[in-house]
Amino acid sequence: MTSESRLQLRMRVILLPLLVIASFSMLSAEPEQISQRGIRHSFLACGNMTAIFDENSQIVWQLKGGSRDGYVLPDGNILISTGKEAQEYTRSNKLVWSYSLHPDNQELGTALRLPSGNTMVVERGIKPRLLEISPMGNVEAEIPLQPDTDNAHMQTRMARKLANGNYIAPHLLGFVIKEYQADGTVVRAIRTDLPELGGRDAENWPFTAIRLTNGNTLANLTHGNKTVEFDGNGKVVWRVDNSDVDGRFSDPCGGQRLPNGNTVIASYAQRDPSKARLFEVTPDKKVVWEFFHPKAHAHGIHVISTNGKKLTNDSMK
Repeated sequence: MTSESRLQLRMRVILLPLLVIASFSMLSAEPEQISQRGIRHSFLACGNMTAIFDENSQIVWQLKGGSRDGYVLPDGNILISTGKEAQEYTRSNKLVWSYSLHPDNQELGTALRLPSGNTMVVERGIKPRLLEISPMGNVEAEIPLQPDTDNAHMQTRMARKLANGNYIAPHLLGFVIKEYQADGTVVRAIRTDLPELGGRDAENWPFTAIRLTNGNTLANLTHGNKTVEFDGNGKVVWRVDNSDVDGRFSDPCGGQRLPNGNTVIASYAQRDPSKARLFEVTPDKKVVWEFFHPKAHAHGIHVISTNGKKLTNDSMK
């Protein structure tokens, strides 16, 4: 081999890894929405970043620090859970309301503004419970939870209040979504360790529980890497997993059922730069929208508008 050939070989050895790195960097160097159907969303993303992105994928509001759950309220304010506090901010980042975790407990999860004006939060720890907090900071309701474990971090995740006054809470290590009455009585349990979903070996830990207008319950099953819709009897009526979406699931956490029937999923642990951190699937399991970001890991999402049209209250998250 000539000296010139050896030099060319060494250059190829040096340049090839650099080209590979560069190509991956180019995949998501800037926040980007991709949709062959022309779908453009504005949305709040909660995770290691807390930010609102407009339909051009530009940040139009951002809060320093991470968050677990969040909503954009009708007046434009933002309600989030930080893990220790529930906080409400204006678009100018003025803190206008907050509730701090009780010192007996370890983590604060859900933050949800109710039609009554109260804010529902979930506390995990020695005394796992749902609370309704008034605008003045008073505890208006306390619902004890039954989370199947003393591991505070793994007790529960995104709970919601139902139109009938009950509450639903996903319990990860119990492989169950429980519906509670106001006195803490469990009146319904939806199992996520069903044989058809792979049983307990599939680690279908329920993370998000959304009661849909048709009475079904939509759940993101983290670790199990699937999204499942259950009917009122706990029977699987719809599911989507990595075999349907080319591996886009990686610990799905938050999600949202849109008015058109599509489902947006936050793939929290996705680290492959060629795959989206957020994606939207149709009822027939077609991926129609994706959001790529080089740094943001989405724990939760609230889609605010689509192609310039503000979403209705039928949006479920």
